[in-house]
Amino acid sequence: MNILEFLAGLQTQHERAMARAGELRDQIQHLTAALAETEARLTDLATTRKVIAELAPAQEDSEAPETNSVYQAIVNAFNQHPDQEFRARELHALLGMPTDEASVNITRSRLGRLLRQGFLTQPGRGRYQKRT
Repeated sequence: MNILEFLAGLQTQHERAMARAGELRDQIQHLTAALAETEARLTDLATTRKVIAELAPAQEDSEAPETNSVYQAIVNAFNQHPDQEFRARELHALLGMPTDEASVNITRSRLGRLLRQGFLTQPGRGRYQKRT
């Protein structure tokens, strides 16, 4: 192989690499646009979900009746003492519920749900109060 053939081979490889780089740039541009559209859609969906969750009534119907009655007892306790802050363990003592750690942890998750639904506020870490 002489130098001219070698240079011609290099030129061919260069042209192929340039063509491939152009294809990849086009793909990147297409994927960037698709990503921007998808992220905008995700933002819209998150906003829609948040608005609907705020407007929709709580759907406790799908839960077991005994779970509903526990939620109702918690809500009633906060309604009877609207200015008082409660910890989960204090709430258990007030309602005569078991105070073992597993039961109290379940109540903590229920209080978190009531907090997210806007019924309660959290004036301090681990403390819950009825939203006024």
